[in-house]
Amino acid sequence: MELKRVVVTGLGSLTPIGNTVPEYWDSLLNGVSGADYITRFDASKFKTQFACEVKNYDASEFFDRKEARKYDLYAQFGIVSSNEAIKDSGIDIEKIDLDRAGVIWASGIGGLITFYNEVTDYAKGDGTPRFNPFFIPKMIADITAGHISILHGFRGPNFATVSACASSANALADAFNYIRLGKADLFVCGGSEAACSQPGIGGFNAMQAISTRNDDPKTASRPFDKDRDGFVLGEGGAALIFEELEHALARGARIYCEVVGAGLSADAHHMTAPHPEGRGAYNSMKTALEDAGLSTTDVDHINTHGTSTPLGDIVEPLAIVRLFGEHAYNININSTKSMTGHLLGAAGAVESIASVLAVYNDVIPPTINHYTDDPEIDPKLNFTFNKAVKRIVNVALSNTFGFGGHNVSLIFKKFKD
Repeated sequence: MELKRVVVTGLGSLTPIGNTVPEYWDSLLNGVSGADYITRFDASKFKTQFACEVKNYDASEFFDRKEARKYDLYAQFGIVSSNEAIKDSGIDIEKIDLDRAGVIWASGIGGLITFYNEVTDYAKGDGTPRFNPFFIPKMIADITAGHISILHGFRGPNFATVSACASSANALADAFNYIRLGKADLFVCGGSEAACSQPGIGGFNAMQAISTRNDDPKTASRPFDKDRDGFVLGEGGAALIFEELEHALARGARIYCEVVGAGLSADAHHMTAPHPEGRGAYNSMKTALEDAGLSTTDVDHINTHGTSTPLGDIVEPLAIVRLFGEHAYNININSTKSMTGHLLGAAGAVESIASVLAVYNDVIPPTINHYTDDPEIDPKLNFTFNKAVKRIVNVALSNTFGFGGHNVSLIFKKFKD
């Protein structure tokens, strides 16, 4: 069968460096760090006392008090960012086939804050089981997809994807495939996460996965730098509208770019550590290129997973050089996690927006906080350190990897009729 073409027609985001897409993009280009000391709880006894929290967020601006009580913070982030994307797309709900409009929404963890609060309250009590009737619906990872569909009447395919930090990239890959197979006209796809909490920080501290640079939080996320000491936990949400090309053209939609390839793989190696040779990363990128019908020399930009962890930041460049050969040195590579921190299950979507806008605007955001080269990383690679770069970006690849060895690579291409 002939596959349909898929384009991006709407964007929405709520991030540690901007609560709308224009704010987020402006901060990316200006190298703004979203890291600061934690405000949501007293973190003075934790090994890590900072995170990339969403700033100046007031739920009452988006929900009435009764409605807000039904949503965990991760779901609020998802609803707000998806509403922005739908508005940005210019979709007229009354003029589309709602049976062919779907939602695929991701979260790696779901309602962690709700779970923590409910269990803590129970443990402090006398053992009488008093739980909020919204406890389970607020906590489960699929509920945001349900809320988005209910709010807008989208009756097409509706589900959640969970693959740790690759979750929202999986959501985008699934939406891409459903549309090109002709099973839907459009999707709201993306992810949200709100794990900047006591169990979130404490759990990642116990794993020794996050930075403890408490004396200088804003420079703590330093991908590919010799002195990196772990990722910085982030939160927020990001939504993209994926749409079948003819459907978008028929309604006169603005098209940001085309989605042309998706590659998925597994490391099959370790619960949390990447394959030491980057085998999974190599396979997901290779599969995405094959899916798109592109060669390695077509790629202009790679937004890496680049978390600022000791092992991951060595392995991914190895995979890039292995796959792209000499052309790897012509590619502008970056890690926007240097600014946003790591949004866990929402990372793939928020970074895909950065890749889409790089293609649309022909400018690549920097990798900030680079001070010292790592001798274990190929010095000829161009990581776009510390300053945005203007160049023609016809093809951008976005990598997202997750605990459990999940790998997703997505390819965005400048739209041409």
